[in-house]
Amino acid sequence: MNGAEALLKTLVDAGIEICFANPGTSEMHLVSAIGRSSEVRPILCLFEGVVTGAADGYARMADKPAITLLHLGPGLANGMANLHNAKKAHVPMVNIVGDHAPYHLPHNAPLTSDVTAHAKINSTWVKTSTSADNLAKLGAIAVQQTSVGTGRVATLIAAANHAWEPAEKSYRARRAKILPDVSPEVVSAVAALLRNGKKTAFVLGGHALREDALVFAGRIAAKTGCPLFGETFPTRHQRGVGRVSITRVPYFAEHALGVLGEYEQFILIGAATPVAFFAYPDTPSVLVPPTATVTSLASIDEAVLPALSALADAIGVGAGLEVLQDRVLPDRPSGALTAATIGDTIALLMPDNAIVSDEGITCAAEVFARTAGGARHDWLAITGGAIGQGLPVSFGAAIACPDRKVIALQADGSAMYTVQSLWSMARENADVVIVLLNNDSYAILNIELARLKTGKPSDKTLSMLDIGHPSLNWQSIAAGMNVRASRAHSAEEFHAQFEAAMQTKGPHLIEAVIKQDIAAIFSMEN
Repeated sequence: MNGAEALLKTLVDAGIEICFANPGTSEMHLVSAIGRSSEVRPILCLFEGVVTGAADGYARMADKPAITLLHLGPGLANGMANLHNAKKAHVPMVNIVGDHAPYHLPHNAPLTSDVTAHAKINSTWVKTSTSADNLAKLGAIAVQQTSVGTGRVATLIAAANHAWEPAEKSYRARRAKILPDVSPEVVSAVAALLRNGKKTAFVLGGHALREDALVFAGRIAAKTGCPLFGETFPTRHQRGVGRVSITRVPYFAEHALGVLGEYEQFILIGAATPVAFFAYPDTPSVLVPPTATVTSLASIDEAVLPALSALADAIGVGAGLEVLQDRVLPDRPSGALTAATIGDTIALLMPDNAIVSDEGITCAAEVFARTAGGARHDWLAITGGAIGQGLPVSFGAAIACPDRKVIALQADGSAMYTVQSLWSMARENADVVIVLLNNDSYAILNIELARLKTGKPSDKTLSMLDIGHPSLNWQSIAAGMNVRASRAHSAEEFHAQFEAAMQTKGPHLIEAVIKQDIAAIFSMEN
């Protein structure tokens, strides 16, 4: 074996099946090793941000890592935004980044860079190979590191010569660590809080938003009368008919302060204390009242399900007390195409066990609310706020779950960040229906500009938020990458096109043309 083959065997033995790749010269021996393997499926992406975003979406749905194959420091840097999102999502991911041979580095060739410095920004573990055998050994350690806590991003920097030099053996990764249990003392302390008479709310995140954990949370909420709030941007939220519903903490700080302001105690389960997405003048950063008590039952890296089960036992809650979401069938939408009518169509037509990748930005909250009573589905949000996540995450989710329909709720401006995802979807025939919300604007930035009260915007100011001159032709963009596409201007047109897409396999883009009233935004906010 050479080092590349030893590394690949190590990764295969650790259960790795998928490699999202955008390789270069320094990775050619790794490319060749994958090409000779019958056990790893390589998936080419035309931009590194698609590579890292797809690996994130895959990990969210598979609950295990894929590997990414990236080219040197600049290739890693191109994937940085979606690595940021993956880190915030607490998902497992192994990045393999090629680098120059050590003897070549002192010559400062054009692509020479500090790969380690780049990698440390969003990886919790970073190592560089020192030999061909060490390359394979580090592969085993990297996989182990991704299973620390709920999930971690690990980056292995593979020197080019260590991939082609001979290696003696592959290595076997140790078994994944089991999440630590919450102590009985913590459970007892939280149970006591629930009996002290103070107005209390739960905030759920991470694995607490999975169906099995929500059942126990629902029982506890029904017994105590304490509402269930969920983090604003969840990694994976299992919702819909027959599941326990929660209320998301609102995105806008002033709304969240109003919603959370009446509570005296907050119990965190797999979540952090809610904070504002940005700083605003005269607005607190922390969204819970300063006088409130905040207690954690289980952190993101602790075993949430046993903790909730133990808490239910501690307060004497039995099975069947939880309130489950009823099926809600809105009327077939008609008239203007809006976030509300889009949400109603999705709620009516989404198949059971669908996956929604949400980068709908300004439309997302309304669609989220309208689909609460839809068929069972998983909702994947933009965890780190770095736009350009929605398309690749939906693609990675489709690779992880090829038997499930994926719906990408996608804003137009952020779609352009990783538009290359469409090509990979077509190449792999990924079963993704993209609802492309086209308002010819960075609409969220118009809203944020108004909320920051910077004064009446000039035409020059608004030009920096306007992507409608010229307008993007999404039917042509999709067709250029061999993705079927259609355009809807009314609720009736969208409903018919979405219904057809739900019955067809493979990628399909529906351009939903939505008008935004800029003048009304600034009139409302100012």
